[in-house]
Amino acid sequence: METKLWISLRFILEKRKSFLMSLTGTVFGVTFFIVTQAQTAGFERFFIETIIGTNGALRIQDKYQDTIRSLSADSQNSDSGFNISMRRGKRYISGIQYPKRVAEAIREFRNVTAVSEVVTGNVEINTGQKKHGGEIYGINLQDHLEVSRLASQIVFGSLNDFRNDAAGVLIGRRLAERLLTEVGDSLALTAADQSRRFKISAIYETGVSDIDKVRLFLHQPGARSLLKRPFGASFLQVNLADIDRAPQDAEHMSSVIGHLTVSWQEREKTWLEAFKFLRISAAITVSTIILISGLGMFNTLAIIVMEKRREIAILRSIGYTREDVSSIFLLQGLLILVLGIILGWLCAAGLTFAISRIPIHIRGVFSTDYFPVYWSAAHYIAAAAVAFIVVLTASYLPARKAARFEPAEIIRGTAI
Repeated sequence: METKLWISLRFILEKRKSFLMSLTGTVFGVTFFIVTQAQTAGFERFFIETIIGTNGALRIQDKYQDTIRSLSADSQNSDSGFNISMRRGKRYISGIQYPKRVAEAIREFRNVTAVSEVVTGNVEINTGQKKHGGEIYGINLQDHLEVSRLASQIVFGSLNDFRNDAAGVLIGRRLAERLLTEVGDSLALTAADQSRRFKISAIYETGVSDIDKVRLFLHQPGARSLLKRPFGASFLQVNLADIDRAPQDAEHMSSVIGHLTVSWQEREKTWLEAFKFLRISAAITVSTIILISGLGMFNTLAIIVMEKRREIAILRSIGYTREDVSSIFLLQGLLILVLGIILGWLCAAGLTFAISRIPIHIRGVFSTDYFPVYWSAAHYIAAAAVAFIVVLTASYLPARKAARFEPAEIIRGTAI
């Protein structure tokens, strides 16, 4: 084995420039494969964290009830009207009628860590100078902090001021900018033909523009009073220990409690598909660098095979088998492959770290001031696998051709 390795190194040194080009292509291909995957996965993970930190892993909301069950229940109520769709055999119940009971049932699921009851409604916001539409979220603050990242999203003001003020309100940064308001200002909120004044305790920023420009958080008693909804809830926001199990938990919960349960994967399906497409597209694009380096490797080894026919004949004459000759040329490709992967990994780690420190200012789908990257061993393994397939395939064909040469034909100069 040592002799074969020495012969392989000698052939490489004789064509060092060609092999250096192949090595450089492999290093660049591995590096950029990992870096692009780290970036796309980083943006995806950051988006997921932002969405879950804002809207939760699960949302339990409306209910479809069989009309036969509805008729049986309603028949015991005097003068109660029916809302029955005979065509579908079900009736639609908006929101959650008994949120406390449903929340207790949900907490029994092993993967559930917290549940928040939320009451929502549309309001008109009046600052005295400007008017704007908005959506209020009536919450029990401590419960909601356990299912969201609201505490870390406060950019101005104090969450404790909101906690201690029954008439306090949390307002999104985009909405505050549109209304030209700041912490301490008062707002008149109008809904259900009544108006009440609230004081801005703090301003939050999720980074999601569609949320930050319309959503206001109120204490639940104040929201119920304003919306004239003393009972029930619009939805329950649920936090999970393992967010990847959300689809299975959603299906199970829906069958048990009868309410529509939506996982974050289903809710954000469009964005997740877009990120998946970007990852695949980036991987295919960057893999062409490795492919080009593989073609260079193929050309170099093919030339060496043609130039070293007499050396091959000598090796065969002194007892080297076809497998031995083939392994000499495969070792050349393997040496370039191993060195390319190691250097590519090191360059990728350094470049990924450098990119993660580049300051940027992104606001819209999510908010970040630095490039989000995701460190994953899977990216390094995938890059090595692509390089392995390309480089060894490029090395195998010339090696196979070298092994097929017959010493007698080479010496007579009749080998093709």
